[in-house]
Amino acid sequence: MKKYLATAGVITVIVFACSSKKDDGSVITPPQGVVDKGWAFETTPTWADEFDYTGAPNTSKWDYDIGGSGWGNNELEYYTNSVNNASVANGVLTITARKESMGGRNYTSARMVTRNKEDFLYGRVEVKAKLPAGKGTWPAIWMLPTDRAYGDWPNSGEFDIMEHVGYDPNNIHVSAHTQKYNFKIGNQKTATTIVPTALTDFHLYRVDWTPYALRGYIDDKLILTYVNEGTGSAAYPFDKRFHLLLNLAIGGDWGGQQGVDDSIFPVSMIVDYVRVYKMIDK
Repeated sequence: MKKYLATAGVITVIVFACSSKKDDGSVITPPQGVVDKGWAFETTPTWADEFDYTGAPNTSKWDYDIGGSGWGNNELEYYTNSVNNASVANGVLTITARKESMGGRNYTSARMVTRNKEDFLYGRVEVKAKLPAGKGTWPAIWMLPTDRAYGDWPNSGEFDIMEHVGYDPNNIHVSAHTQKYNFKIGNQKTATTIVPTALTDFHLYRVDWTPYALRGYIDDKLILTYVNEGTGSAAYPFDKRFHLLLNLAIGGDWGGQQGVDDSIFPVSMIVDYVRVYKMIDK
């Protein structure tokens, strides 16, 4: 997503562009002494929502971004905090987009955030989810900086653990955006992979975040490695606390490139669990 709101606006893809290996397989040694210490992660989550209750999402864990401003991407939905758009039952969270008018928009949906409820610096994040089908959908599982210590987007960074657009079914994007690398200048660091059952089955979307790198995984398969170059915050602003976002956008500069199929509504992203594990410092 983008601009502290949603960042995939274009489809430029650079696969493994900032990985820890060159194309010939040789290891890249980052400058200025940035070393991979092989950090591990605790095996018990320090924060989690298993969605083992019924009703509205737990307000001690989740907040909402609300409104219909377009969210920097010309999105078409109005985000609410209503159980009509985000609810928990039968062990899962369901984020539902609906064809209904609100706030001058023709669709409603939800954008859930852990900001100021679960903010963390480094760690492992796991989200098990089943994605919505249909042209015009744009679900995302992602991270934004809580304090914007290096300035507004993209200077303080963004990491997209999972993004998908409905007109390109089962093609999953994992991306990093920074001042030095972002879609506005056409060089964001992105990897894509086809997950044939992304719309019909649950899959595990994960990031391992350390001082050395952000590594994105799908079903425990490494998809993207974004390495700290050691050149400062313009390339690696990921040394400040971030929070999680779960949202289902409709339309927009990327999700709406081939229009919106109104016959799909209501349409949902379903989340089995969200877990955050602490990095073990070295």
